[in-house]
Amino acid sequence: QLSLVESGGGTVQPGGSLRLSCTASARSFRRYAMAWFRQPPGKEREFVTAIAWSDDSTYYADSVKGRFTISRDFMKNTMYLQMNSLKPEDTAVYYCAAEWGLRVGVNSRPTDFGSWGQGTQVTVSS
Repeated sequence: QLSLVESGGGTVQPGGSLRLSCTASARSFRRYAMAWFRQPPGKEREFVTAIAWSDDSTYYADSVKGRFTISRDFMKNTMYLQMNSLKPEDTAVYYCAAEWGLRVGVNSRPTDFGSWGQGTQVTVSS
């Protein structure tokens, strides 16, 4: 399992942008599939986006497609979530997750991942 540390959450107005970071403890997380999930107030944790370990293919929930971008920097052992055109319905606690060798897709579930960050609050409000 990896130790994951997130940063970058905060409060932003609708239409604004934020970038979340997730730094992994391992010397290399190249063989780990990684993802972002979020948990809105009073709701279950839901898939946001994932990146495959094998070819860096990316997958997005329909609700964020075209607005959010997942990426990672192997030199820094860090994954990012660039969030643009934020909406109030994006308000949630955002979690990064990782799993060795996992095949990911838009149907990825929280139970597929064994390593989790502590979560970071994102609030979109005017």
